[in-house]
Parts: sequence; structure tokens; C-alpha cells
Amino acid sequence: MSGGPSCGLVAVVGAPNAGKSTLVNALVGQKVAIVSPKAQTTRTRLLGVAIAGEAQIMLVDTPGIFEPRRRLDRAMVAAAWSGAEDADLIALVVDARAGLGPKVMAIVEALARRREPKLLVLNKVDIAAKDKLLVHAERLSAALPFDAVFMVSAATGDGIVDLKRELAERMPPGPWHFPEDQVSDATDRMLAAEVTREQIFLQLHAELPYASVVETEQYREQDDGSVEIHQQILVARPTQRAIVLGKGGQRIREIGARARAELMQLLGRRVHLYLHVKVKPDWDEDRAVYRDIGLDWTE
Repeated sequence: MSGGPSCGLVAVVGAPNAGKSTLVNALVGQKVAIVSPKAQTTRTRLLGVAIAGEAQIMLVDTPGIFEPRRRLDRAMVAAAWSGAEDADLIALVVDARAGLGPKVMAIVEALARRREPKLLVLNKVDIAAKDKLLVHAERLSAALPFDAVFMVSAATGDGIVDLKRELAERMPPGPWHFPEDQVSDATDRMLAAEVTREQIFLQLHAELPYASVVETEQYREQDDGSVEIHQQILVARPTQRAIVLGKGGQRIREIGARARAELMQLLGRRVHLYLHVKVKPDWDEDRAVYRDIGLDWTE
């Protein structure tokens, strides 16, 4: 690698649930993107900043690209592709266990029209059938000539060092965009909303998480060094509000307790977290909500 600092943008794209957020977290070396076993967890472009030697690698973790139906879905897909717009490099992450469905091939088709160098990252190799890995790699490489192919497990860390080295070597020379200790461009306010939303995903199953959004209404630094956070969880129907609250308010207390514990760890200070659940029919048609969660309104 040449001497002097280098810095570039890597767009991490892939079908829902390919493990993109886990991969970004593994490359950064700490949690910057919310992770959930459910698909479509990532809504906005979250930037993780990884450092390897003198290279700074800015990772845009894009929402899984899928067939959009609702306005919210369209906004998420628009954010995914705009995340790839200024990239120096595109990394296509494929779930090696799930294989190559129509969603993956549709993304490959769209990427074929792009000029940036492209890496193929076959993820989840720790749980994938070994005989399928080469078949997947060959089929994808036949559809799109990748500059390099990596087989990794973001969950166990397998292959991450080699992938990170390759990304670092491909970063263009130039000054770093972020201070050495900054791992994400998400504000603490946005991070707080993401952490609470992750708990909603993890604790409530079925369809509810897709019908909810978390807004951080107030984020106040206190004189004693702690932070006071007021958040509103918007749902579309009273039945959904009842699910989030749980019997006797038990569920919302558990969501709050776990989110608060994680925020204290991430922010390194005491956190007072207050959650309110509000029914707002058609919240996903409200421009202000999109602005608050960092998505562009799409017609």
C-alpha cells in the first residue's frame, strides 16, 4: 500500500437479511448499525467508519433492496441506491446459506450498469453448505465480473481481516474525513432512536416492527453528566399500541430497560430514557416523520 493517508466510501449493498449490518459492525470493530434477525431492519444509510493502517474506510450500510410497495419501502430503496452513488467501491453481500434468489439476481443486474469496482462478499459461510459456496461464486461471477470474491462470516469474524485489508488497499489517497475515534456519522440522537427500535424488533415478533417508528423528541444533557432522552414510538393502530405496551405496561418497561442499558454502554454515561407510545394512523405518510428518521420523501 502506498504511503500517506487514504480515505474512501464503500457502499454495502445486498438483499434483505444478507448480514450487511453485522458485516459493517465487524469491519468497524464495534456496533454502529442495528442488527436484527428480521429482514429490512435498516431504514436509513448508516455510515460506519473503519480504520486499517493509514486508510479510513467509510461504509454506507444501505437498506436491503427489495420490491417496494409502500411509500416507506420506496424511501428505503431510494436511500439504498443513493448510498451507492458516490462510492469508490461497491461490496455486494450475499447470504451464502440462503442462496441466489430472484432478489439477489435483480441487484446483480442493477449493479452491472455501474462503473465502480465491485467486490463479492459471500457471508454466513459458517452456516452455509460448503459445496454450494463455489457454485454461488461462479454463478454470480458469470453474471457480473467482480474485482475480487471473499467468503466471510461477519458473525464469527472469519475472513474479515482479509476483506478489510482489500478495502483499505482500494481506498484513494487523501485526508481522512473523520477523527480517528469517530466510528459513525449517526448523531447520538439518531443512535438513541435506533437502539430503541432494535429492542422493538427483538422483543416483538410478527409484523409490528414494520408498522412502528421511533422519534427522539428531546435529547438533553444534564448538569451531572447524564443525558435525558424522551422518545415517541408511533404505531398505526390502537391494537398495535396495546402490543407495544404489553400487559400492565410490562413490555414497554422491558424495551426501555434494555435500550437504556445499551445506550449507557454506547454513550458512556448515565441515561434517563422515557418512552411514550402514540397511535398515529398513516404515520408513514407524514413528511415530518421521514425527516426525523433521516429518509427522503419519495413520491
